[in-house]
Amino acid sequence: MNAARAVALLLVAGVASGCRSYEPVLYPNAKLERVYQDEVDRDIAYCEATAKEYTENPSRARRAAGKAAEGAVVGGAAGAAAGAVLGNVGRGAGTGAAAGAAGGLARGIFRSREPSPVYKAFVERCLEDRGYDVIGWE
Repeated sequence: MNAARAVALLLVAGVASGCRSYEPVLYPNAKLERVYQDEVDRDIAYCEATAKEYTENPSRARRAAGKAAEGAVVGGAAGAAAGAVLGNVGRGAGTGAAAGAAGGLARGIFRSREPSPVYKAFVERCLEDRGYDVIGWE
């Protein structure tokens, strides 16, 4: 029961923190100085939509699930080892696998929320073609 609660809490925390989106940070060059913020926002939205269209990566959910499976294997092995020392290998393996799966899934969710390097490069090039200078992502 406690392991199920821990898994649920990690999933809620992962989903809540996964809502944050990364956006390009622009250097205040001549282009940025002479246009209104709504034009900047439209240009960023256009470049992001175009990048998504050309670089869509449906494997993010699979990567997060893969991290959960990896965590379950590592956690199960560690739990089994701890269980062997404490006298209950099965219970230790089960607890370790549940904890490892939750940790792996959370790690996968946190890592998969950042845009891929290809997506970021696409957006940066699109914005540069429009006269902006991208200095990073936040």
